[in-house]
Amino acid sequence: MIIFLNSGINIKIFSPNEPIGILILILGLIFTAMILYIIYAVITNIESLEDKKIRSKKETLQQEKIRKLFPKKK
Repeated sequence: MIIFLNSGINIKIFSPNEPIGILILILGLIFTAMILYIIYAVITNIESLEDKKIRSKKETLQQEKIRKLFPKKK
């Protein structure tokens, strides 16, 4: 702490009342919101539309392979 007091950098520019401090707070809030959204998305297993399309395509391909292996006898 003593090192910072003797340096030429004014620590008060990072206080919440200064523009740099406000910017740091805003960036921190955005970062926190993004992390919370990611945690929410993982917990609730939200899938993107592309993931749903890929999964659906894999399931139809699997069903076709099963039909080829076990054809219905007439």
